[in-house]
Amino acid sequence: MAELIWSEESLSDLEGIYDYIARDSPLYARYQIEGICKSTERLRQFPESGRHLPEFPNLPHREVIVDSYRVVYRHDLDSNEVKVVAVVHGRRLLRETILT
Repeated sequence: MAELIWSEESLSDLEGIYDYIARDSPLYARYQIEGICKSTERLRQFPESGRHLPEFPNLPHREVIVDSYRVVYRHDLDSNEVKVVAVVHGRRLLRETILT
């Protein structure tokens, strides 16, 4: 089973998502964050289950779609770690600079 690691940037993304949704509904904001986290847990057992990023097919990154959000991660086979690098809204342009 792979170790799931959230980068500081991805945790900041989650906080921003929570804060934005919580302006209207703290309850729904909590549900959204819990849904993202729960959906990402499956990567521990199936780290290659996400699709490759269509914008950057040559990069090792993959993504899991959760509602309107893209959870971007990469799997390091040597250390068997799955590192979540970003969580972005599906309507936002994905830039290569946030994938580091």
